[in-house]
Amino acid sequence: MPTTLKRIAIVFCLSILFISCKNEKYAVVKITAKTTAIDSTLASVNAITETIAPYKEKMINEINTIISYASKDIVRTDGRLESSLGNLLADLSYERSNPIFHKLTGKNIDFAMFNYGGIRAGINKGAVINRHAFELMPFENLYVVVELTGEKITELVHYLIKGNTAHPLSKHIRLTISDSDFDLKINNIPFDKNKSYYVLTTDYLQSGGDLMNFFKTPLKRYNLEYKMRDCIVDYFKSVDTLKSYLDGRFNRK
Repeated sequence: MPTTLKRIAIVFCLSILFISCKNEKYAVVKITAKTTAIDSTLASVNAITETIAPYKEKMINEINTIISYASKDIVRTDGRLESSLGNLLADLSYERSNPIFHKLTGKNIDFAMFNYGGIRAGINKGAVINRHAFELMPFENLYVVVELTGEKITELVHYLIKGNTAHPLSKHIRLTISDSDFDLKINNIPFDKNKSYYVLTTDYLQSGGDLMNFFKTPLKRYNLEYKMRDCIVDYFKSVDTLKSYLDGRFNRK
């Protein structure tokens, strides 16, 4: 092949190679979509259904297992500043959490406090099943104990007075309020503003949930690594019959 023809051939090949390698710009000109409804008209996959069935049956049996009995309706609306359900939840929380705290620190919790809005269901008279615990406490709240100064305890009391609501308080509290003052006893001992106190609550409330800001800056915080819902189930399983009453732990003159 003559030299001139060779050069033309080489240039032609290089031109083709350059054109084939250059970046092309693309633009979306049309988008189409199709909606497929997920409903009973879709055929089930037998293999998947058969695999899930034993686990589904086990879960249903577990959630409906009877773990205790209620001799009456236990609800959060049967009192003005306290309730049978709030009292029960605060007391059982203290009862099962204090041994954990004592083992951890060698100290005892002074009292427990939670929030009215955290109670999401009541307990009807009759058989109590696992489902009740999940209905009562659908959240993954963990117990914490905070050491509060006397000043923070005073803020806690003012929060209760202002809220005028049946927040769950354990039986270790006796709080009487009037239009101008309050009288507080903790474990039958008059409140001492110069002391610090150990209060059981949840991680949600300790972070300032429900505007309980007095919990946010404790002298010290202790994590018990115990879920409130697990505690409820454990307590329900430990007693034949759930009992709770209004006993005047928070009242107004």
